Amino acid sequence: MSVTSDPPLREASERAAPEDYSALTVVPVRHPWRWVAVAVTAVLVAQFAHGLITNPGWEWDVFADFFTTETILKAVWITIQLTFYGTALGFALGIVLAFMRLSRSPFLKSVAFTYIWAFRSIPLIVQLLFWFNLTYLYKRLDFGIPFGPGFFSFDTAGLVGAMSAAVLGLALHQAAYAAEIVRGGVLAVDAGQLEAAAALGIPRLRQLRRVVLPQAMRSILPNAANEVISLFKGTSIVSVMAIGELFYQVQVVYGRNGRVVPLLMVATVWYVILTTLLSIAQAFVERHFSRGATR
Repeated sequence: MSVTSDPPLREASERAAPEDYSALTVVPVRHPWRWVAVAVTAVLVAQFAHGLITNPGWEWDVFADFFTTETILKAVWITIQLTFYGTALGFALGIVLAFMRLSRSPFLKSVAFTYIWAFRSIPLIVQLLFWFNLTYLYKRLDFGIPFGPGFFSFDTAGLVGAMSAAVLGLALHQAAYAAEIVRGGVLAVDAGQLEAAAALGIPRLRQLRRVVLPQAMRSILPNAANEVISLFKGTSIVSVMAIGELFYQVQVVYGRNGRVVPLLMVATVWYVILTTLLSIAQAFVERHFSRGATR
C-alpha cells in the first residue's frame, strides 16, 4: 500500500524550499547624481585652493612676516586669558544659577530666571561697555552691614579696569547660557537614578556629585564646548574697550601698514588653530565621561 501526499501540501513544500541564488547577477545600485555632486564639489574646492595660492591679493609673504611676531603672540595670549577666565567664572556662576532654578524655593527660582532672562536679552557689547563705565554710576563700593555703615570700601576707578571689566562682562554673560546648559543636562538624567541612590542611603550631596553630574556631563559637554568656542571668538568684541587681544592688535597693525587682508588672515588662522585645539580637548573629555555608556 503506497502513501501519497496531498497536492496542496506538496506545492507548499516546493515553494518553501530554498532557491539557489548563486546563478543571479548582483548589480550594485548606481548613484549618478552623487558622482555629479562629488565632481562639482571637487572642482569648486580646487578652484578655491588655486585662488588662495596664486592670487597675489592674499599677500602670503606679509602673512608669514606677521604671523609669529611678538605683538601678535602677546595678543593671542590675552585672548586665551580672556577665554579661560570668562569660561571658569561663567560656568562656576552658571552651575549655581542652574541649581537655583532647580530648587524648590520660588524666590531662588525667580531670581535665577530673571538673571538668565536679563543677560540673554542684553547684547554682549552693551554689557561690556556698561561694566567698562561702571565708575560713572558707582564711584566707590562699600562693604559692611546691609543698608548700614560700611567697614571698608574700594575705589571703582582702580578696581575695575579695562581687563577686569572685560572678564567680568564675559563671565556674567556666559553664566546665563551655562546655567541653562547645566540645567538641561541635569534634567536629562533619569529621576529613577536619584530614587535608587536615595534608597541606598547615599547623602544628597554625594548623589549629586557621584550619580547625577557624571551622567549629566554627557549632555552638558557638547553644548558647553560650543559655548566655550563661541566665547573664544566673542573675545574679539572687547576690542571696543581698546584691550590688546588678537583682533584689536590686528586692526592696529593693518591700520598702520594698510595690509588689511593678510593681517585678517593672521587672526583667522590663529582662531582656527585655537578652536581646533579646543575641539580636540573636547573629544578627550567626552571620551572620559562616556565610559560605561551604551553608545
